[in-house]
Amino acid sequence: MSDQPHAPINRAASESAIRALLCSFGLDPDGPELRDTPTRVTEFWSERLAGYGVDLAAELKPLPGDLTPVPVILDRIPFVSTCEHHLAPFEGHATIGYLPGEGGTVGLSKLVRVVQAYAWRLQVQERMAQQIATALQHHLRPAAWGVHLVAVHTCMGHRGVKTPGVPVRTTLVGGAWETNPPAPFRG
Repeated sequence: MSDQPHAPINRAASESAIRALLCSFGLDPDGPELRDTPTRVTEFWSERLAGYGVDLAAELKPLPGDLTPVPVILDRIPFVSTCEHHLAPFEGHATIGYLPGEGGTVGLSKLVRVVQAYAWRLQVQERMAQQIATALQHHLRPAAWGVHLVAVHTCMGHRGVKTPGVPVRTTLVGGAWETNPPAPFRG
């Protein structure tokens, strides 16, 4: 998936599609219980897909000044994303970190925003880990980096094999940490 700007949600088309979906299920979208559902669902998806509009270059600008290059690791950043195959949620936590290099150091909240930017898209966990890693590499040019995602996927727990609560782990490391990663990035 591209990091290029994403067109905003067409609210009228979305609400019409949700009405049609409700009708396809044999439900009355004009009934008192469902009358506002198309609007609520459209608002929900506007929030859920907000990551497409994040400018990562603006988020990952280095802090001014000369900072000592020490490892920066944020552990267990919570996230919720949406499986692109079933439009079902998956949620978990991300541990991301880097050893500053020529790209400098960024504020800690910026790293959280990178996780959110990719989580708030239609996604698969493996791609999300790679996208976070690529963003760190491209914008920060660190001496080392690591991304570790752990998530539970409702598409696996609520359909198909119906096995809820199984955590999926995805880990990527690079640079100086490739052969000897810090503890949070060890399998």
